[in-house]
Order: sequence, then C-alpha cells, then structure tokens
Amino acid sequence: MLAIITSGVAPALALLSFFYLKDKITEPLPLIIRTFISGCLIVFPIMFIQYAFQSDQIGNLFIQSFFVVAFLEEFFKWFLFLYLIYQHTEFDAHYDGIVYAVSISLGFASIENILYLLVNGIQYAFTRALFPVSSHALFGVIMGYYFGKAKMNNHYVGGNIFLALIIPIILHGIYNFILGTVHENWALFAVPFMIILWFFGLHRMKIAITA
Repeated sequence: MLAIITSGVAPALALLSFFYLKDKITEPLPLIIRTFISGCLIVFPIMFIQYAFQSDQIGNLFIQSFFVVAFLEEFFKWFLFLYLIYQHTEFDAHYDGIVYAVSISLGFASIENILYLLVNGIQYAFTRALFPVSSHALFGVIMGYYFGKAKMNNHYVGGNIFLALIIPIILHGIYNFILGTVHENWALFAVPFMIILWFFGLHRMKIAITA
C-alpha cells in the first residue's frame, strides 16, 4: 500500500518541484500546498459525476473523451483556480498562473494515479508517470499561462480566461480520444502527441517567465 501511494504521488511532486523552481520569485509553500490538496479533493466529485454518466451508458467515444472526461476535469480545475487564486494577492506575475494551475492539476493527477495503481497494480507506475501525470501537468501549464495573461494584461481578459478553459479541454480530449481509439499501438500516437504537448507547454513557460 505504501509503495503504491509513494509511486502515485512521487511523479506529481517531482513535476511540481520542476515548475515551482522555475519561478523567479517562488510562491509561498502554504498556498502551493493548499492548491495541491484542493486539486486532490476535486477527484471525488468528478468521479461521482463521471460514474453517473457511465451509468447512463453514454457509449460515444468522442463524448466520453471530450465531455465526460476532458470537460469535467478541466472545468473543475479551472473553476478552482478562479475561486482560490485568480484574485489572490500572491498571483502577481504571469508565471505565477502556471505554478498554481500546475499545483491544482498535479494534486488531481496524484489521487487519480493512486486510485489507478490500487486497481491495476504498481507495474503501471512508470507509464502513468510519463503519460497521464505529465499530461495533467502540461494541461495545467497551458491553463495557467492564459490565466496569467488575463491577470497581467488589461486586453482580452475574458478571452484569455476562456482560453484557459477551452485549450486544455481540447488537448485533454485529443489525448483521451487517442487512447480510446488506438489500443495495441497506442504509444505510436501517444508519444508524438506528448512530445508536441511538452514543446507547446515549455514554450508557454518561457514566454511567461520572461514576461
């Protein structure tokens, strides 16, 4: 049990440390912990809603990928950011948006990862770290980037807040659709997608850091 919890949380903490330490002026740890724990807690209402949809036997892969999974998960993270961070005094730089959005996303990813490993076994820990956990972090990077743009610029505030939601939903939906469509050779499609996602996320990081 301890090994599963450790394997489930370790990738999220490693990624969070990477993004956190890239900040020119590091954010207060109590607030990072708060956002991380909040991200952990939203797993359970999301799972309940997703279970309700599955009980209704929604079989369409597109709907499952983009709405039942991507929309629900990214909306809850987006809403949590708006509620906890957007008006907070510590959110005073473009890159701060990335740090806090990644913290929320990785809190969510860590609990999701633990639950998956409990059901399917610790042998999936490495693959889970490379794909689902990393993808959640990168969706958080993109969400936080647009929240940062909205907060630091007076132009297109509403548009950037909308982009902070819709772009992660689209990318998350594509990721899920790839996994749902391709079973045996899923890595042939998932690996290139993740490489593109990393380049996209790191580019947004660079812009936010130098803003």
